[in-house]
Amino acid sequence: MYHACMDNPLRFALPPLAALLFAGAPLGASSPPARPLSSTDIVAAAPADAWVAVPPEDLLVVDLEGGQRVVIALAPGFAPVHVANIRRLVRSGWFAGITVNRVQDNYVVQWGDATEKKPLPDGIVASPPAEYARDLKGLGFRTMPYRDAYAERVGHAGGWPVASDGTFAWLPHCYGMVGAGRNLAPDTGTGAELYAVIGHGPRHLDRNIALVGRVLSGMEALSALPRGTEALGFYREGTPRPAIVAARLASDMPAAERPAFELMRADSQSFADWLTARANRKDDFFIRPAGAIDICNALPPVRAKG
Repeated sequence: MYHACMDNPLRFALPPLAALLFAGAPLGASSPPARPLSSTDIVAAAPADAWVAVPPEDLLVVDLEGGQRVVIALAPGFAPVHVANIRRLVRSGWFAGITVNRVQDNYVVQWGDATEKKPLPDGIVASPPAEYARDLKGLGFRTMPYRDAYAERVGHAGGWPVASDGTFAWLPHCYGMVGAGRNLAPDTGTGAELYAVIGHGPRHLDRNIALVGRVLSGMEALSALPRGTEALGFYREGTPRPAIVAARLASDMPAAERPAFELMRADSQSFADWLTARANRKDDFFIRPAGAIDICNALPPVRAKG
C-alpha cells in the first residue's frame, strides 16, 4: 500500500552528515594535539650551537680501583685558587694512592690522605682565600623564575647552577657537586681533600665551603660505595678503603684517550625550553605539573662528546 508520507521526499532524505556516516565517509576531524616535548626530547633535539665544550684542562679524570672512572668538571670561575691547587696536585701525581675515607649515606663521599701526613707538592697555596662566593658582575647570570629556600634568586651561568643574593653568586650544594674539604675556620682547605655530594642537596653548606666542580660522569660509582660505619660516615680504622689509582687532567692525556663532554648553554633556546619542560611536566605519567623547579633539579644537561 502506498502511504501518504512517502509522497514527501523530505521525510526520507538523509541529512548530509547522516548520509556521510551511513556511507562510511571520513569526517575530516582535526588531528589530536601533538604531545608536548619532554625534557629528554628537548635534549636529544638540541642543535650543536646549544652546547659548549668543557675545556680539557678543566676535566679532572679520576680512576678508582676496580676500573671505575669519575670525570669532574672543574670550576675555576668560582674557585680559581683552589682549582689551581687541584691542578698542581694532579700533575704531581699526589692523588694517586690516596683513598676514599668517608661515605655518609644521603650526604657525601670524601677522599684524601687518610694519614694527613703526605707532603703537599711545591707551589700549593696552603691558605687559599675563602672562595665561597664571587661577584655577580660579569657572570652572565640568567635567573630562574622560581623561588628558592636558600637564596634570593637562583639560575644559571654558562653550564653551572648558580645562587645569588643580587650582589654575590655561588655554586649550590646539589647532587654531584664537588667541594674542597676543610677544618674549622679560618682553614679553607687546599683541594687535597675533596668530596662529592651523593644525597639530597645539603644547601646549608652553601657559602661555607669552596665548591670546585661537578661530577659529569661516574656518579653511579661514587654513590654505590660502601657506607662508612663510624661517625659522619668515616670508615673504621683498619677496614679496607676504596683507593684512587690515578688522577689526571684530560688535557694531559693522549688525544685518543681523553674524555670529552659538553654542557647545554644557559643562554640557548634549547635550555629555556628544557627548563620550562622540567618545571611543567606534561608527560603521560604526570597528572598535575608542579609549575616550579628546584635549582638542584635543574643542573644543565651534560653529554659525552665523541
